[in-house]
Amino acid sequence: MRLVIVGGGISGLSLAYFLLEKKPALDIIIFESEKKPGGKIWTDKADGFLCEGGVNGFLDNRPRTLELVSKLALTPLRSSDKARKRYIFSDGKLHLLPESPVSFFSSNLLSIYGRLRILWEIFAPKGSGDDETLATFAKRRLGKEAYEKLIDPMASGIYAGDPEKMSLKSCFPRIYELEQKYGSLIRAMIKLQKEARKTGKKVGAGPGGVLTSFSGGMGQIISTLSVRLGERLKTAVRIVSVDRKSDRYVVYLSDGSDIEAEAVVFATPAHETSAMVKGMDKAMSSTLDEIYYPAVSVICLGYRRDKISHTLDGFGFLIPNREGRKILGTLWDSSVFPNRAPEGYVLLRSMLGGVRNSELALKERDMLINVVMDELKDIMEIRVQPDFAKVYTHPKGIPQYSPGHEKRLEKIDGIVSRFQGLYITGNAYRGIGVNDCVENSYKLAEKIIDNI
Repeated sequence: MRLVIVGGGISGLSLAYFLLEKKPALDIIIFESEKKPGGKIWTDKADGFLCEGGVNGFLDNRPRTLELVSKLALTPLRSSDKARKRYIFSDGKLHLLPESPVSFFSSNLLSIYGRLRILWEIFAPKGSGDDETLATFAKRRLGKEAYEKLIDPMASGIYAGDPEKMSLKSCFPRIYELEQKYGSLIRAMIKLQKEARKTGKKVGAGPGGVLTSFSGGMGQIISTLSVRLGERLKTAVRIVSVDRKSDRYVVYLSDGSDIEAEAVVFATPAHETSAMVKGMDKAMSSTLDEIYYPAVSVICLGYRRDKISHTLDGFGFLIPNREGRKILGTLWDSSVFPNRAPEGYVLLRSMLGGVRNSELALKERDMLINVVMDELKDIMEIRVQPDFAKVYTHPKGIPQYSPGHEKRLEKIDGIVSRFQGLYITGNAYRGIGVNDCVENSYKLAEKIIDNI
């Protein structure tokens, strides 16, 4: 049996690995349109700096990714203890994000009223269970100020999204489930802590875990998977379309050739999959095309350490939309992981664009660098020119899970199920992170093997 995987990002590569682990004789071909595999995992090394053009790590709280890393004989690199300190830029200055109830009530990030309003969360009415936006949920349970200063920048940092347009149920299913089960997040935390003391397991409303990468950056997992897959991985090959002919699929390549297969997996962004299946099923194509990808740019700036007065003691900072800044936030990468900058230098990594300012991310390189420099001048008082600069632009960045996303997935699943041997995976559907992609690939591998 021949199986074609379209897309050589972490979803496609890990799927191929899991399939071959379960059935080594399986005839698998992976097609990647770019010269380099990896998708949004894009590590670049230049002038002694290690820059992540996209994904900068994964949380070590999900076993499937760690199991894969172990099987690939890779050594995970946990982020520095400094990375536990995170900042919010609010009202013109950086505020350390409170790490405990005591520090929360002594922090001036929120007003006294804003802090007291969060306490009232335990009395806020439980939601109906409908697919509401993150903004509606946060304002209802935590109040407007907490929404604007805490939830909004978090959403921007993870999804580059607008909470007014994000589905709580699809983006943060754990929080949705806790409210539905306990009626209150505070009540849920109290009960979960009691359970934790009994079982010894660490629990919470958030994802938990420690940000983890590799000494050579996230690209290491891609290069290692690529070596393991060998000649099965074909790069710089673009798929134009896929069609169903009798009991087989015909995969049409951009050079005019084609290849037949009994099964096809699309591990490409939803908009690319949409274009490839348009001739096979217009309803599938149009539904996939509803998933929006705003543009995002990542700007890496390197400086001599002695030119920066800031302590850089932390992970970095995020910015609430209410501040009216042009960047979403900045990570102090050389404080988070070692070897991100040469000796005596530091590396700062800023992100801009996203749902609220997608057009800005598409501006030319020098303008983007100047925008970030102007922002860092105001926020961190950095007034010197960088010694190093790199820009990575993703015209189609992070997929957005808007309200109705769950029903959209049900529709897509229903259509796909009518085609024997056809599968779809990737970060556009059930989780955008590396852990989600790896776990979904593992589950899909089991499903494919069962169907063979």
